[in-house]
Amino acid sequence: MWPLDPSRKEVLRFAVSCRVLSLVLQALFNAIIPDHHAEAFSPPRLTPSGSVDQIVEGLLGGLSHWDAEHFLFIAERGYLYEHNFAFFPGFPLALLVGAELLRPLWPLLNLRSRLLISVALLNSLFSVLAAVALHDLGCLVLRCPCQAFYGALLFCLSPANVFLAAGYSEALFALLTFSAMGQLERGRSWTSGFLFALATGVRSNGLVNIGFLVYSQCQGFLSSPMVLNPLRPLLKLMGSVFLSVFALGLPFALFQYYGYTQFCLSGSVRPIPEPLRQLAMDKGYRTVEGNEPPWCSWELPLIYSYIQDIYWNVGFLRYYELKQVPNFLLATPMAILVAGATWTYVTTHPWLCVTLGMQRSKHSKTPEKPDRGFLGPRVFVYLVHATALALFGGLCMHVQVLTRFLGSSTPLVYWFPAYLLHNQEPLLRSLETVPWKPRVGDSLPGQMVPRNSIMGLLYNWKTCSLVTRCILGYFLSYWLLGLLLHCNFLPWT
Repeated sequence: MWPLDPSRKEVLRFAVSCRVLSLVLQALFNAIIPDHHAEAFSPPRLTPSGSVDQIVEGLLGGLSHWDAEHFLFIAERGYLYEHNFAFFPGFPLALLVGAELLRPLWPLLNLRSRLLISVALLNSLFSVLAAVALHDLGCLVLRCPCQAFYGALLFCLSPANVFLAAGYSEALFALLTFSAMGQLERGRSWTSGFLFALATGVRSNGLVNIGFLVYSQCQGFLSSPMVLNPLRPLLKLMGSVFLSVFALGLPFALFQYYGYTQFCLSGSVRPIPEPLRQLAMDKGYRTVEGNEPPWCSWELPLIYSYIQDIYWNVGFLRYYELKQVPNFLLATPMAILVAGATWTYVTTHPWLCVTLGMQRSKHSKTPEKPDRGFLGPRVFVYLVHATALALFGGLCMHVQVLTRFLGSSTPLVYWFPAYLLHNQEPLLRSLETVPWKPRVGDSLPGQMVPRNSIMGLLYNWKTCSLVTRCILGYFLSYWLLGLLLHCNFLPWT
């Protein structure tokens, strides 16, 4: 059980408030704004709906739009269509567990309604725990409690907010990723590897996290004292690297093998309800009953690569078209955030970056006192991770997903704005000097509860600096616009 740390409790309190507000607002927007007719995956509902089901759909239906429908369909029906394999099984399995826990309500609720309730409850839980995990990770890496605290509060106002609330896998992935990073910072590499492997079963970009394990192992190897026979530690390093690659790659490999057995091996056909078969014929979806797909004959038959190429047209610079300019504009603030973080860190610690985080100064022979906060040496590997994701997302993916792609994968997009607020907002310093008051019945004797300084800045918006208004304006506008547009099938994906 986590210790009763006041800042963690404040993060927990603020995260819960933001999750509740998100659910209320999406229900309100979904009720008062008619859904846009979008060319999105929309399978027919085959189970009858009662009055309670209709109430659940009215309250939580906004959480099932766009890609969320794929996850709900997979949880309900399994991987019937080829393009369903673009979505990894970790989150649908979590939804099924949630639906099973709600099975006592089956006389009132059909399976889809139970899955919708699971989306609302589980993603709220995952998001809240992810905020706490990010706070703990920040305390370990930044060694600056203020910046760790601000970063966790900013995560609660994430620009990717709607994807942390809706039926997407981002909330679960963020929880597993931030928790795994925290375990690795504590030296618990086995636990970290297990959590990273679970994250790979939730989203494909979990494979990139192999770099954290490999970097940690290389750091340990280079910092260990020299021995007469370096062969043994070198073999140990190679074994550890192989084990890391194997462990994190295993969920991806198993998922690809499952797709191969469904579409490429005879005898794996299962019955498909007629309305779903008709949908496949109308839309051109490939099912297990159809002809063998071309990727089955590849030397390395990866269904995921085929789907991203054919169904989603994902590839190098494929999205660079004039008609996609609005989507590039949507992704620009997140790209600027990562670019600014990279420039600030590299120009501050050029030699540290040249030596891959191993040496802070070219000429210093004595250990230097490390910087605290975002500019600390332990942030280097997180910077490389965020930059790699941003470059890949900007060059090879549908660029509008960059916000949720980075917002659920890297803590850097919260640590850098926290650093800017901490160092460039005079009002924040004055807020920090105001005595903190313990809440009645909520604190142990002698403990003080930290103020939510982000809310303090919002209350004093007009007197905030330009940097603060840009940061909070971006976070809040995307937080709100995402709920408004996404929940009504408007273009926010």
